[in-house]
Amino acid sequence: MSTGTYTPNPGAAPVGRMIAAQTALETRMLLRNGEQLLLTVIIPSLLLVLFSTVDVVDTGSGEAVDFLAPGVLALAVLSTAFTGQAIATGFERRYGVLKRLGASPLPRWALMTAKTLSVLVTEVLQVVLLTVIALALGWSPQGNPLSVLLLLVLGTAAFSGLGLLMAGTLKAEATLAAANLVFLLLLVGGGVIVPLEKFGAAGDVLALLPISALSDGLRDVLQHGASMPWGDALILAVWAVLGLGAAARFFRWE
Repeated sequence: MSTGTYTPNPGAAPVGRMIAAQTALETRMLLRNGEQLLLTVIIPSLLLVLFSTVDVVDTGSGEAVDFLAPGVLALAVLSTAFTGQAIATGFERRYGVLKRLGASPLPRWALMTAKTLSVLVTEVLQVVLLTVIALALGWSPQGNPLSVLLLLVLGTAAFSGLGLLMAGTLKAEATLAAANLVFLLLLVGGGVIVPLEKFGAAGDVLALLPISALSDGLRDVLQHGASMPWGDALILAVWAVLGLGAAARFFRWE
């Protein structure tokens, strides 16, 4: 046995391994939280089934599920990247979790990366579940999957930036109330269930919201077979830059 075989060799793990471990932890915490599970899985699924099978909202010509499925996918991104992440991060900040993690070998940028990857993992599960439900209801998606992927990534970036901005600047209780209120307002007025045309002149303003851009963009691709709705993608990109930039500038760890 050579000298030094059992000599301690302390040091931080490689950054990639730390990010992977933190991502797994964040994902487990997100999926174990009953309130977040309600927002991310149960509500979108119930809305999809309810409005696809009961003639409550005039969704225009064609099958209702063809209109609703893209909007509910956008709602799933909103619930995870914005509402869920804002609430969870806000309370982690209040209880000093972020402060302690910030003092650990895990760099702060790596922690934010892990949170973003956790959101993406959760969204993949949401998309798979909602797609299966929509297909069972008779959904006939069209368009290029790569266009759908790009829109979902841009939407995730936009909502994630806005969620982190809220969590990093407001008190936890204010974040909880504001995030849920925004979720409900965007559900009603973001073109998810009710077409923006129903709002008259206000529809032109509502179309500039990130949830509206994501809903309409996904609908253009999946319902109408458009190649790439660049206008909606541009709106999402602007929101992503503004949200992430403001979060990086104003986020407070304590």
